[in-house]
Amino acid sequence: MKNQRRKAEEKIFIQIMRIACGIIMLVMGLIIITILKKGIPALNWKILTSVPKGGFYFGGEGGILNAIIGSLYLAVGATLIAFVISTPTSLFLNVHLKKYFKLQNAIRLFIDVLWGVPSVVYGAFAFSVMIYFGLRASLLAGILTVSIFISPIMIRSMDESLKTVPLNLYEAALSLGSTKFEIAYKIFFKKGIPGIATAILLSFGRAIGDAASVLFTTGFTDNIPKSLTQPAATLPLSIFFQLSSPIPEVQDRAYAAAVVLTIIILLISITGRTISQKFTKNDIK
Repeated sequence: MKNQRRKAEEKIFIQIMRIACGIIMLVMGLIIITILKKGIPALNWKILTSVPKGGFYFGGEGGILNAIIGSLYLAVGATLIAFVISTPTSLFLNVHLKKYFKLQNAIRLFIDVLWGVPSVVYGAFAFSVMIYFGLRASLLAGILTVSIFISPIMIRSMDESLKTVPLNLYEAALSLGSTKFEIAYKIFFKKGIPGIATAILLSFGRAIGDAASVLFTTGFTDNIPKSLTQPAATLPLSIFFQLSSPIPEVQDRAYAAAVVLTIIILLISITGRTISQKFTKNDIK
């Protein structure tokens, strides 16, 4: 009876998982089909290689080159800063605090809370700091805000990867006289490269696709920023402003921008997967 009950429960949960997976795939498919159906007809070389001109958001000529470059500047800069913050933090958590389980769990809980904070809260906080110091919206302010926003994501993603490093490697390295610094960067970092690559990918995707945190800090401009002190346009904000227009042509351009954003994230995802699989194969060999 118990075996039959277990088999029945297993079949039920397998079906539930299949249904849930099917719903997710269906929703994703509908989103992608909608974006491609409306965006591809409006996508052309001119829109990719030109900046907005007069009346662009009212049906005038121009393109989204400023938003594409601005998004790449913002996402790359924020990801680099977050990587510099997250790598030593996650290594310290898994190497130097290896024996302090309660402290580890407390830090992880704190980072999880920061991960769950909406990005608009980070943007509002950064905006209040900017007002206090009399600073203007700029690319640098957006990079710093987004880097703080994605750092908890990167830290916890790296942390989960580093937790899989076998304990016997840590103990063997200690017995051979290795310092914790050497263990962190010569063993844990090397073993965790596939997970670290995934963490960078995940963080980059959140950085380039976020609109709330940059709305108050980065500003918006029709020009390509030439310095960190100038405001910058981003694809999510460009999509938002164009979808707010009552003109169908401008709304179609918004879907074209969404196609570009989707392609960028897809390329980054494929690159990250390839790098992760390459290092995993080398590690197995």
